[in-house]
Amino acid sequence: MFAFGKDESLTEHTSPFEAVVYVIDGEMEITIGGNPHNIKAGEYLIMPANVSHGLRAIANSKMLLTMIK
Repeated sequence: MFAFGKDESLTEHTSPFEAVVYVIDGEMEITIGGNPHNIKAGEYLIMPANVSHGLRAIANSKMLLTMIK
């Protein structure tokens, strides 16, 4: 579980595993492989393994990250 203040971000990085991001509250912009995706509370996004990704909170947000090994 992660919490971000408005405009807080994580720089782009990669992971060797797929991951599912579920936004519990707020709205986030998640960039995967250079393509931005806006997701809001109640929505989820699957991030593929070994593809660069980063995020920025558009509003105060909470998200659940599940790594798939």
